[in-house]
Amino acid sequence: MNLVKPDEVERVAILGAGTIGASWAAHFLAHGLAVNIWDPGEDGEVRCRAFIDAVWPALVRLGAPATLGADIIMFLDDPEEAVCNCHFVQESGPENTEIKIELYSRLDDALPGNVVMASSSSGLLISELQAGRRGQERYIIGHPFNPPHLVPLVEVVGGEATNPAVIDWALEFYNGHGKKAIRINREVPGHLANRLQAAMWREAWHLVETDVASVEDVDIAVSYGPGLRWALMGPILIHHLAGGKGGARHAFAHFGPLLEDLWADLGSAPRISNETVEKVIVGLEAESAGRTTEDLVQERDALLISLIELLTRERAGGQS
Repeated sequence: MNLVKPDEVERVAILGAGTIGASWAAHFLAHGLAVNIWDPGEDGEVRCRAFIDAVWPALVRLGAPATLGADIIMFLDDPEEAVCNCHFVQESGPENTEIKIELYSRLDDALPGNVVMASSSSGLLISELQAGRRGQERYIIGHPFNPPHLVPLVEVVGGEATNPAVIDWALEFYNGHGKKAIRINREVPGHLANRLQAAMWREAWHLVETDVASVEDVDIAVSYGPGLRWALMGPILIHHLAGGKGGARHAFAHFGPLLEDLWADLGSAPRISNETVEKVIVGLEAESAGRTTEDLVQERDALLISLIELLTRERAGGQS
């Protein structure tokens, strides 16, 4: 296996230019890579260009070039053409096994033999997607967090047929192009971060369902409490700090029984019933206070950009 070197990748193929694919395209463009884009939708190019234009000022603020060359973005009519001259593929189609397998089967003869194929899937197993494919040893999950052009995390997962060197390659590629990539040692549904999120969502739904707190107060409890710390450190390291000078060992001894009682009290998972859905919707309408989804996305992204700038500056030693 003779892969393109991670630092020699010049053109990336984006397969599927919906919310995630278009955001990936913006990210790669911001980091100096050319992109081939294929999307089966009739207005795929219009939507994708509009998305990139909308987010580009924020990316310029974070270090992207002010303008892009005319030939740095290419929209192609079929996926085979999109991958034939690329050095890496980021597939971001629907979260559907049959659709992805059908797409991959079209690429068996077109995908260059030295190119890694990454799927953005948030929960599917790459072992099921790569089975029977030519070059299946080069298939991985490269799962981003929304929006990929701002949130650095990428989860890299290999399947049963994936060559371990491909995982190493992907980690080096993503980390060398503005991402914070992590290795998932074995496949599980939802990978890693989505499972952590699911645990939080489960309890958030339960607290709303059982009238412990309102939707808005559940969200405030996270964003104005532990969420501030989670932007800086992960939950295990923060638990270590909770033990003071004794660290995690003291924290486990001191808080362990309470945690075990809380874990036991979490009990069975809540059901997403129609009644609970309506309860959450009513709460979200109150919390949104007239702001549209577009308004909330703009607010989220503006705060994310400010936070990224602050953390980048501070982690670099306070240099401006």
